[in-house]
Amino acid sequence: MADRRRFLKTAALGVTAAALSSRIAPALADGKAAGMSGGRKPRVISTWDFGVPANLAAWAVLAKGGRALDAVEAGVMIPEADLKNHSVGRAGYPDRDGHVSLDASIMDGDGSCGAVAALEGIAHPIQVARRVMERTPHVLLVGEGAQQFAVEQGFKKEKLLTPESEKAWHEWLKTAHYQPSANSEVRDYGKGAGGKDNHDTIGMLAIDAQGRLAGACTTSGMAWKLRGRVGDSPIIGAGLYVDGEVGGATSTGVGEEVIRNAGSFLVVELMRQGRSPQQACEEAVMRIVKKRPQAAKDLQVGFLAINREGEVGAFAIQSGFSYAVCDGAKQDGLFPSKSVY
Repeated sequence: MADRRRFLKTAALGVTAAALSSRIAPALADGKAAGMSGGRKPRVISTWDFGVPANLAAWAVLAKGGRALDAVEAGVMIPEADLKNHSVGRAGYPDRDGHVSLDASIMDGDGSCGAVAALEGIAHPIQVARRVMERTPHVLLVGEGAQQFAVEQGFKKEKLLTPESEKAWHEWLKTAHYQPSANSEVRDYGKGAGGKDNHDTIGMLAIDAQGRLAGACTTSGMAWKLRGRVGDSPIIGAGLYVDGEVGGATSTGVGEEVIRNAGSFLVVELMRQGRSPQQACEEAVMRIVKKRPQAAKDLQVGFLAINREGEVGAFAIQSGFSYAVCDGAKQDGLFPSKSVY
């Protein structure tokens, strides 16, 4: 049965990717005709298998010579809107009190950045994060203040708890068992004790035809978390960091461990010191493992990075982490990350 579910999930992703590919083919052709590379190779990368359709949406921007910042925003909005994705966006599983709260951050290569955390009632937190970056003197807005700002900016306030998520929450309440596990998969949520109650995040990094870098990260956080809990995704330097002179990094997994080590900032700084993206991701993961060797055996943290030349690296504590790559040569590549265990 597990194999059948895995097959159906992969097939569904293939259909989505194929549909998006047909929609962006004209833009891709236009980009090639315009000689968009300009000495650089546009590329977009993101975490997990739902990064495949997200990358294609981002590529539709890059293929027309668009900005990396616009590309990552458009890309991560795909899983934010996916009603079958219970770890990102409007269909995310709630906290233990039944509230869906969302976190997101966005960062440009020039250091501009914005984020929201514990945002309720707004379907696309990444768009609000960009407004924070562009229309306020702040970097991070949280909770009721973030929602107030979003509404003032014209975003529609709506109920985010979907019937499917609410049903899973009520099922969880029967035991109220909370034990996050590595490599949570959407299909395993809400299965009660023994089901996987961790989370996945989409982190996306892009480099455009002009060599500009940008990144975005968005999540609904851990299912059944304490209300008000914030992970690494909206924390600049933890879940996301981009430096246009060096590269960018994003993370997935247990956010508390990433925050403790300023993980994405660490990856970028290691690249600044001369490490390749792969070496930088490996060193950052090993720092977590060495500090907390016993805890690391039962949790997942993964890093994904790209440098300004477009080289990619990924590494995780546990096997099972995957990442997607999209560029002019390949539109829907999904790759397994190397890992410690």
